[in-house]
Amino acid sequence: MTDDLLRDRLIERIRRLPQAKLLALERFLGQTEPANLTPAPMPCAADYSPPRDWPHAPVHRISEHGTCIVTAGTLNKQHHFHTARRLDLLEGKLLELARQYGWHLEAWAVFSNHYHFVGHSGATSGALNVFLGHLHSVTAAVVNEEDETVGRQVWYNYWDKQLTYERSYFARLHYVHQNPVKHGLVRVASQYRWCSAAWFERTARPAQVKTIYSFKTDKLRVFDDFEVVAPLE
Repeated sequence: MTDDLLRDRLIERIRRLPQAKLLALERFLGQTEPANLTPAPMPCAADYSPPRDWPHAPVHRISEHGTCIVTAGTLNKQHHFHTARRLDLLEGKLLELARQYGWHLEAWAVFSNHYHFVGHSGATSGALNVFLGHLHSVTAAVVNEEDETVGRQVWYNYWDKQLTYERSYFARLHYVHQNPVKHGLVRVASQYRWCSAAWFERTARPAQVKTIYSFKTDKLRVFDDFEVVAPLE
């Protein structure tokens, strides 16, 4: 068994543990740390600098291996990512782990209590549930450490829909790029720091931008029953 496969299996098994067993596992791991080693400090949102390695130019075609739109929300729609620093953390980790697990994101939008993205998987991409499980465990650990609520459940669930038709795919790209406008945070999507609109408009050809933004989104069925808050600086 390869190291990568073993790691993915362990992450998936840990992700499925109930909270009581997670706490017991945390205590056990603390007891087994070598006494002569100083544990690395827990990263915090204040120290996190989002990576500058944005995705490459948009693909704008459905992947033969799978293209989907994903929405994930916090438990009870709580605003755990209500500051600019925590949004930096969530967006940065989303992009970083997407690259690590072999997912190419073409659109994303990150908010105080949920996020969306449209992404492609490839032949060697990690499983979506393992990718998101890693993202959720890392970001939950940071905000719980800051809030002194270790073990609190931060994330609730995620919803994904496979995209197999070009029109559906293009319309959802438009929807996600423009999502900050839908939520009333900005009047122009590219002004919102934690979404893909500015990157898309900068890297795509003007004709591509015009084409994507021409697709209607008012009749789309996207799970987006969230009220968000403007981030605190």
